[in-house]
Amino acid sequence: MNNEMAMERELTMEFARVTEAAALASARWVGRGNKEAADDAAVQAMRSVFDTIRMQGTVVIGEGEMDEAPMLYIGEKVGSGEAPELDVAVDPLEGTNSVAKGLAGAIAVVAIARKGGLLHAPDMYMDKIAVGPLAKGKIHLDAPVQENLANVARALGKSMDDLTVVILDRPRHEKIIHDVREAGARIRLITDGDVSPAVACAIEGTGVDVMMGIGGAPEGVLAAAALRCLGGEMQGRLWPENEEDILRAQKLGVSDVAKLLTMDDLVCSDDVFFAATGITEGPLLKGVHFTSQGALTHTVVMRGKTGTVRFIEARHSFDKKPAYAMKGAV
Repeated sequence: MNNEMAMERELTMEFARVTEAAALASARWVGRGNKEAADDAAVQAMRSVFDTIRMQGTVVIGEGEMDEAPMLYIGEKVGSGEAPELDVAVDPLEGTNSVAKGLAGAIAVVAIARKGGLLHAPDMYMDKIAVGPLAKGKIHLDAPVQENLANVARALGKSMDDLTVVILDRPRHEKIIHDVREAGARIRLITDGDVSPAVACAIEGTGVDVMMGIGGAPEGVLAAAALRCLGGEMQGRLWPENEEDILRAQKLGVSDVAKLLTMDDLVCSDDVFFAATGITEGPLLKGVHFTSQGALTHTVVMRGKTGTVRFIEARHSFDKKPAYAMKGAV
């Protein structure tokens, strides 16, 4: 085994540690109504583990601009400073409202690629559609909803009324929801966080076939990284609400905000890693479960080069990891 391959395998498991730490820290706040505290706990835990990893990482998707976020801000350097040079996209707590209210689907997530491998998505909305490998090449963001769903159902060998579409429950999605129901497909409305269902489209047995609608642009890149590893597909288009959004996109190098973004625009190579740990129960991952002696976590780790997907169920002993014992507790 050459040194580069050994390092890549080492990094795969290191990124699992990153998301596990964030999930364990934020899970202390599930159902306690304080999404800011939950997010802060996740950010601090994730940042501390990044410091232990041998890499030269630069945050390209993070918690905001330098003057908005104390850590994991866009442009921040993470890792030990040793090779390789990597782009880092993070969402330490995707689904802040879900954690605050004790609802399903919250995860801690990272995507890592070689320098220049990830779209530097601005913190704004993106219109998206995501499917798994069998429906790759059968969708188009600009096609009518019924046409996309008919093509996906045909590719999956399903009848339309067996197709499940995940959509964020927002007023802006009234027309999409109407069109999906008119087409005859089923809808699963979610309150928060569209990374997990987008990834779930590409994993058999999750019960999710399509994710569509307008959500966060950074989350779109994170999901696209996983779909790149899994052989699925996402298309997107930035959805600016005002002139400030357009200027923000241009500042990050996105000159044409109306451009249809394909997988190659979102994640430009297979040299990408993805890791996510469940915080609350979801279609893809189990949530954190605290026990009398520690906690159980459920993590998925993917590597684009090999297409390997690992699900990791870990037991954490707080006797040996005292830092997690009361993390985020009052």
